[in-house]
Amino acid sequence: MSAIAMEPRHTHNLRMNSHAQHDAGKCRILVSEGASTSAREAITALGLRGYEIEVCDPGQWCPSRFSRFVKRFHVCPGIGEAPLAYLDFIVGKLSAGRVDVLLPIHEQGLLFARYQAMLPPGVAVALPSFDSYRRALGKTGFDKLLQQLGLPRPQTLYVSSARQLRESARLPCVLKLPIGTASRGTWLVHDAAELEAAVSALDAAGAFNDEVLVQTFIAGDVEHAQAVFCHGRLVGIHMYRQLARGAGGGPARKQSLHRHNVEEHVGEIGRTLDWHGALSVDYILGDADGLPHYIDCNPRLVEPMSAWFAGADLADLLVRVSLGHEPRDIIRGKSGVRTHLSLQALLGCGQRTGSRVALAAECWRLLRRAGAYAGSHEELTPWRYDKLSAIPLLMTALILLIRPSLAHELPRKGWGKQLLTAKTIRLIENGMVVIPGDRLG
Repeated sequence: MSAIAMEPRHTHNLRMNSHAQHDAGKCRILVSEGASTSAREAITALGLRGYEIEVCDPGQWCPSRFSRFVKRFHVCPGIGEAPLAYLDFIVGKLSAGRVDVLLPIHEQGLLFARYQAMLPPGVAVALPSFDSYRRALGKTGFDKLLQQLGLPRPQTLYVSSARQLRESARLPCVLKLPIGTASRGTWLVHDAAELEAAVSALDAAGAFNDEVLVQTFIAGDVEHAQAVFCHGRLVGIHMYRQLARGAGGGPARKQSLHRHNVEEHVGEIGRTLDWHGALSVDYILGDADGLPHYIDCNPRLVEPMSAWFAGADLADLLVRVSLGHEPRDIIRGKSGVRTHLSLQALLGCGQRTGSRVALAAECWRLLRRAGAYAGSHEELTPWRYDKLSAIPLLMTALILLIRPSLAHELPRKGWGKQLLTAKTIRLIENGMVVIPGDRLG
């Protein structure tokens, strides 16, 4: 049994200036996982820039394995099951001297923020303090931050029992666990039957040992903003509207836009947290008032190829900030650029219709870039740039055409060992990671 009990020190920012002048073709990046859509898209954006990319993931055949831009792939322990072993593995790879930048592409950043002092001094990384990261990651912390700043948000109650939930819920409503990653831990409840199903799921998960968020449902378009900060100062931002839902509620089709009030709000959030690195927020543009009601925060980039196509290469900007650059101007994505994720579109079609005919028609539209996909750019599997990226898409299309019902099962395979769990987060939050059989050193 091993343990880490160490207060984080913010020493890495002082070491960045030695990297300030860099050549992308000689800069080596380690991506913290390879299964998420965000990781897969960041690899494309950075690969097109000429960076040398290595990926760590517990899944040997995760989507990022199928890319010509990945120079080395490392099968690692899963942070969700063995956070100390995962940290040990990452530190070992960084200490080997081949990596210039660590890119925490998903919520693995929580672990790195807590133990920044353990990362080798020659490796650049852009992370805020652990307290800021934890506040942005948690649903409760982010909601209370919005209250503090007076930013628009759904009306929110906190309940700690099934009885309180039943008494306070005004349908329709949204229920949220205080901690949730990768679109998990959220229920949209329309009627009494869905409320009882959600109560049962929350009770089984032990959620009432903590507070559950009950939020008023707001009708409107779902939009997203992702940004890069340099020591609390906004240096890059991109926004888009979700045009169509895919599997797990994520966007299958998007259109870029820009809202000045959202930029101001996101900038205020980053300044208050003294954020350093990437930060994304989701909001609903209310039909009734036209205001952006903020509903979620992700302490990372989310699917950055939409920004890349809109002229705001936030992945490259994040690397440059990691290396100590301090951009003077704000990079903004242009409006009106449409993008799509074919994999999400097929899974969403399968979930909605369960029809081979509908799936075949969707495949044809995607292949020809017809109908809703006319003039739209492929984000996730850009086979025109990276032919290997088409392999997971073709395999998924074939599986769904054989058995459409698997559209409900396949997305869950992405919720694997590479993601944080509530237990892992509590262990990291308490300042000591203790997992039997793990080691460090």
